[in-house]
Amino acid sequence: MLGSFTIFAMVAYVLLSSLGIMVNGFIVVLLGREWVRCHQLSPCDMILISLSASRLCLLWLGIIYNFYNFLHHPQYSKEFTHPYYGIYFDFLNMLTMWLATWLSVLFCVKIANFTHPIFLWLKWRIKGLVPWFLLFSLIISFIFSVLFLVANKSLYQAFSGNVTLHGLTRKLEIQYFVPSKLITLLIPFSLFVFSLVLLITSLWRHSWRMKHIANSAQDPSFQAHTRALKLLVSFLVLYTLSFMFFFIDATFSGFGIIWYWPWQIVIYLFTCIHPFIFILGNSQLGGALMEFLLLPKTFWNDKWTSSPS
Repeated sequence: MLGSFTIFAMVAYVLLSSLGIMVNGFIVVLLGREWVRCHQLSPCDMILISLSASRLCLLWLGIIYNFYNFLHHPQYSKEFTHPYYGIYFDFLNMLTMWLATWLSVLFCVKIANFTHPIFLWLKWRIKGLVPWFLLFSLIISFIFSVLFLVANKSLYQAFSGNVTLHGLTRKLEIQYFVPSKLITLLIPFSLFVFSLVLLITSLWRHSWRMKHIANSAQDPSFQAHTRALKLLVSFLVLYTLSFMFFFIDATFSGFGIIWYWPWQIVIYLFTCIHPFIFILGNSQLGGALMEFLLLPKTFWNDKWTSSPS
């Protein structure tokens, strides 16, 4: 019998994941329609539609896995198919982190104002490099997820059925697989933090100079830079917390039935919330979302207006 707190947390997780699926799906549909109409996308939109699609798949996979694991945990932990879930999760999780990293690199290169030769070279070549970034993300995520699957499957087969060696299996996972995954994810994470810190520093310097100009606080450009700084700082905080939660989740074996669903909410929080933050900072996506939300009201008004008196 499930407690009221567990049921509440389960419903909250489903609602959060549903919101994440809807907003990521909205971005995929909107940019996909733009791609079909214009037969091309900007570098930012190319990364964004790829990122939203990977998050969409990750959220669906998370819902399916979490409910199956929660309802059939004793059987699932002993099943031979247990290691095969890891290849999908590792691939999508690594791909998502790499795509989010390239998005921050693109923003840094396009917006930040630095005069270093490498930075200027990237600014001129970034449009042609984005497709290669996407291809690299797919290949590197696939390679490492397959390697983790092969190693984890070998370990699972070696110790499956032997209850006394379950603790040794978990110990080997923590000592070998967790550091390996951590190292592979530290590369995009470090690049993400470095590029975003550079961008925040550049925007902060520009905003500081504008702030000391008379009446600049009311200037639309200054206000736009202030909003951009807030969005970037929130992006950095959420991404860092997501990385930390992934490491904690991989290290600890579990938090019990009571805290299972609250922990899943924490893990998938960044995947669900960041698209909203990005839409708020993007006039095109924000305007399209407002039009979509106002469709029922517009339809209702048109229905009453067109109806005979």
